[in-house]
Amino acid sequence: MGVSAAGLSLQEVAIPAAVGPIAALRGGTPGGLPVIALHGWLDNAASFVPLAAHLPAEWDFIAIDLPGHGRSPHLGAGAEYTLGTALNAILDVADAQGWTRFHLLGHSMGAGIASLLAAACPQRVRALVAIEALGALGEAVENTAERLRDGLAATRELPNRRLRHFADLAAPVRARMQANALSQANARLLVERGVRALDDGYVWSTDQRLTLPTLVRQTQDQAEALLAAIECPAQVIFAEPAQPYFPHQMRQRRVARLRDGRLALLPGMHHLHMEDPQPVARIVREFLAPFAVA
Repeated sequence: MGVSAAGLSLQEVAIPAAVGPIAALRGGTPGGLPVIALHGWLDNAASFVPLAAHLPAEWDFIAIDLPGHGRSPHLGAGAEYTLGTALNAILDVADAQGWTRFHLLGHSMGAGIASLLAAACPQRVRALVAIEALGALGEAVENTAERLRDGLAATRELPNRRLRHFADLAAPVRARMQANALSQANARLLVERGVRALDDGYVWSTDQRLTLPTLVRQTQDQAEALLAAIECPAQVIFAEPAQPYFPHQMRQRRVARLRDGRLALLPGMHHLHMEDPQPVARIVREFLAPFAVA
């Protein structure tokens, strides 16, 4: 079943990848401007349904469920979710379309991943739109050992953790509303794609390994060096006020590292692309419009 949108009409698809078939929502015009959209941590492709309603139907738009999220497969037992897992899955999606070059649109964690792919593959990424993040989350060097210890301890404890069970969708919808300041309708979009049905209710479909702390993070200097390596034009969109994990000074410093970057500030919360999609879509459309005719 498709997800109707005034701009883009999104349809459920599965795209071959090395980790298994990547679930995605796809809409637009084959041969149009190729855009891959990447959602945030513990979200899924439905994150882009409200925004898609305001994007051009002439684009070829694919919003994917990153590995372990939504309806995409989990990694095998003993495997770890790494940056390389996500980057290779995105390149597999592009390769499956025959796209040698494409555009990236990311929100939160997806914006961080998109930033890193733009730095790693300048020959493939034509333009980058980053919403509510830019580059990887950095770590102070003096915290490296503590992070490694805590992360490994959490990994060893994971097999003892039980999945939370829900009798119906009301409770997980409320949880998403409270955690992310989402409207009921938008929380339901994410929940319906982010749960797995059982005979007596639902559990989250997201792989629990994705909730584990990252064992090793980049330093701030490494994160900024990668941003400086991005060769393509980049449009950054941040909500005001800033998120505690990505404060105003850090946002300004990171945008300044871009070779060809521009910044837009919009009032709103972290999921502004869902809660107030029209102004976000306007910025995205205007930024990517020249690439559609190039």
